[in-house]
Amino acid sequence: MMTVLVCIVRRDLLVATRRRADVLTAVVFFAVVVSLFPLATTPDAELLRNIGPGVVWVAALLSSVLTLPRLFSVDHTDGTLDQMLLSASPIGAIVSGKIIAHWLTAGLPLVVLSPVLALQFDLAPGAMLALTSSLFLGTPVLSLIGAIGAALTLGARGAGVLVSLLVLPLYVPVLVLGTGLVNAAGAGLDTSAHFMLLTAMIVSACVLAPWAVSTALRGAA
Repeated sequence: MMTVLVCIVRRDLLVATRRRADVLTAVVFFAVVVSLFPLATTPDAELLRNIGPGVVWVAALLSSVLTLPRLFSVDHTDGTLDQMLLSASPIGAIVSGKIIAHWLTAGLPLVVLSPVLALQFDLAPGAMLALTSSLFLGTPVLSLIGAIGAALTLGARGAGVLVSLLVLPLYVPVLVLGTGLVNAAGAGLDTSAHFMLLTAMIVSACVLAPWAVSTALRGAA
């Protein structure tokens, strides 16, 4: 099972390197959205510190949604996904590998880029570290939940719009916890509860999402 998972991750990363435009589009979108807010609001440092965590998190959320339609659609169009489902390999390992590869290409770059963009909002070092940590814990949950929406809308007309309507309400708890963690860190409050809740969400999503995605893909195949 581990061999299958590693092979799927390696294969999807290789495909992503050949489709750099898809990966760069989400990263550039994230950077542009975050950078526009300080220009469109006010140079007041206190206000920027207050809205900064929310702006970065909303931009990360929208960037994640932007990449979801290509999670399964390309393989579904050329028949690769059908061959994967018909193979003797565990479908859970295949799905998990594709979700991991999606996070590595669509989630991890946002985590790495967030401290640089957060400088525009004059965040304190502790709040900046909390922001990076919250994205590191939260973006995998976005990929896991988003994979369910991508699988449920696979092959449907207007799948991009449908998957957005389906997953955005489910992203709200992650958004609230992520921004709450940063705000608590900026105010000098205890953030252990936020970390534990985000960790619990990752564990729950890791257990439930591959099963839900596998079921949806079997129905769509």
